[in-house]
Amino acid sequence: MGYFEKYISQFRWRLLLLFLTDDALAALGWLVANRLLHINGWGELAAVVLPPLLFLAFMPLIVSSLTRPTKMLWQAILHLTPATSNNVPAPQPATLKIGRAMVIDLISQIHQLTTVVQNVSETSHKSDLSANFIASSLPLPLFVLNKEDVIVYVNSTTAQYLHRPVSDLVGQNIYTVLDMSFISDDTLGNWLKLTKDKTATSNHRWERVRIGLPGQTDSLQFDLAAYYNKDNPLGYETMLILFDHTEVYAQDDQAMSFVSLAVHELRTPLTLLRGYIEVFDDELGPTLNSELQDFMEKMNASAEQLTYFVDNILNVAKIEDNQLTLQLHEANWKELIDSVVHDLSLRAKVRGITIKTEIAADLPPVGVDRYSIYEVLANLLDNAIKYSKGTSEIYVTASLNVDGLVETSVKDFGLGIDINVIPHIFDKFYRNHRNRSQIGGTGLGLYLARTIVEAHGGTIWVNSKVDEGSTFTFTVLPFNQVGRTGEANPSGVTRNAHGWIKNHSLLR
Repeated sequence: MGYFEKYISQFRWRLLLLFLTDDALAALGWLVANRLLHINGWGELAAVVLPPLLFLAFMPLIVSSLTRPTKMLWQAILHLTPATSNNVPAPQPATLKIGRAMVIDLISQIHQLTTVVQNVSETSHKSDLSANFIASSLPLPLFVLNKEDVIVYVNSTTAQYLHRPVSDLVGQNIYTVLDMSFISDDTLGNWLKLTKDKTATSNHRWERVRIGLPGQTDSLQFDLAAYYNKDNPLGYETMLILFDHTEVYAQDDQAMSFVSLAVHELRTPLTLLRGYIEVFDDELGPTLNSELQDFMEKMNASAEQLTYFVDNILNVAKIEDNQLTLQLHEANWKELIDSVVHDLSLRAKVRGITIKTEIAADLPPVGVDRYSIYEVLANLLDNAIKYSKGTSEIYVTASLNVDGLVETSVKDFGLGIDINVIPHIFDKFYRNHRNRSQIGGTGLGLYLARTIVEAHGGTIWVNSKVDEGSTFTFTVLPFNQVGRTGEANPSGVTRNAHGWIKNHSLLR
């Protein structure tokens, strides 16, 4: 039997004893008056009623003893309450006649609960202190945002990094404080909008985020990490940490600027060289023997390769400074592919390779910047030629896919790409470690191809297997779909190629 059931049983027996005693006193009064004193009438009635009434006069004392356990619990709670603990003495349950075990057990439980609450409160306080200590001691700029993307906390490192006092930062919208630019449409604002609509928690990372324009003295470049927690009870929904790489990335920018300057100086002699080769080919070609004609073809192919190299370097530099502008015009896709294949066929011929094309007859006109999309096809074909070691064919195919986009593939049967390399194949300066020592290149061609294709509104990807070859595929929009974007004008559509994309948000 539990403590409570035992207390109820004791309470019932005492209550029953109380009623039996009251009835016994009434019966005893009647017996004394009627049998012993022979009193009748009003005297007999008084003898029956008066003893129980006198007994009931002591009822409060009896009831008080029955309710003492409840009073003990009330006293224990008040004694343990911080606001009244000094005014209420500790209860003494050992003096109870009934419910003693139950009250002792309940008071013990109350003590344990109080201890737990105190420990939780102390732990929470210590956690807050620890969190504040960690955040303030973090040697990285830290922002904490609420659900409206308003800054609710920054550490001292942030104030030092931005050269602004903390009071100027807290309470401001993050997009006002950090006018960030990203290297793609994957911006903080776009990520937060998508995350808030679809997930409860998420994290993300960006590289080469910039504040300010290239060349400015106060330009900052950093990697950005974000953590999102929907409906955080403290109101802290988003946390941002900045990893400053201004000096490292600035050195990269300077190196690229220096390389582009040096490469730019190659354009004039390269143009002269190609002109002389064309003159020699026109004037002397028919008179040369087969060996000298082969030398002339190889010189021409090498001059073309050097031209692609120069153009790639200069265009990457323009992209970095967001100065590569694309003019999208209506173009015949088959004619454009045939033009690129014709220009690259000499390089392929020198290596004993034939470029074959399969172009669907029902392709609609496309909306492209002819010069830049030419570079995409030229870079993909150039790579296919370089990596078609031991094979003699390259296929270029184009058709309309199920999404209504013009899809083009360049397929070779050469070295192929390891599956671990594929995620990085479009990164700037990245080259496959398996063959970079045997095959020359800058690691910029695929980066440039991806950048230009994405600026056209398309996508690019690769399927490959080692020693079986690679297939690079990309899409471009039909011109009528480009016009529906609302960007069309009489001279075409103007876009910037990749570059630094401003962080867009409706909350700015």
